[in-house]
Amino acid sequence: MPDVTVLPCGDAALLLELADLDAVFAVVAAIEAQRTTLQLYDVVPGGRTVLVTVAPGRSLDVLSARLTELADQAADIRPGNDTDETTIEVTYDGPDLQDVAQLTGLSTDEVISAHTATPWRVGFGGFAPGFAYLVGGDPRLTVARRAESRTTVPAGSVGLAGEFSGIYPRSSPGGWQLIGHTDAPLWDLERRPPALLQVGTMVRFVARR
Repeated sequence: MPDVTVLPCGDAALLLELADLDAVFAVVAAIEAQRTTLQLYDVVPGGRTVLVTVAPGRSLDVLSARLTELADQAADIRPGNDTDETTIEVTYDGPDLQDVAQLTGLSTDEVISAHTATPWRVGFGGFAPGFAYLVGGDPRLTVARRAESRTTVPAGSVGLAGEFSGIYPRSSPGGWQLIGHTDAPLWDLERRPPALLQVGTMVRFVARR
């Protein structure tokens, strides 16, 4: 039963604050099951929040009470199907691979093995269209962001920051520790949905030889 605080967010949205990402997974699953009944526009998970949007003019007090009920009833489950797994081929040649090895006390081969051996899960999106925060990987790979961000990170760069792994969908500034790169198209407007990685999807990295 996740603890939840429901806050107004403008006149057409509510923000649910939760303890952690596991609680977010559980509450999102409970809300998504009632999404049509509740006539929700969108459900947007974050690291410790869920944003729910509705049509302007609707009573948020009634919806807030219903969302609180759903959060209280939410079981410790995660959205998505564990059998849905996306494989991402990675060339592990990132400029920070050696630094990550030093930070973790692993060899570079062990970093690669740790990154590929455990499947990751898409926790939530953000930062840029198609960018997915991946969680649940090998805890030995938890590393701080770089002391100085790069002004440009190439599209397809695979990185680590904190407990997360992620892939830059396009060239942008960034401070994650870069350990490799992939050619996988993370964001494609001709695809439905455009984002390759959806919340709840399992992701397995495979070292490209």
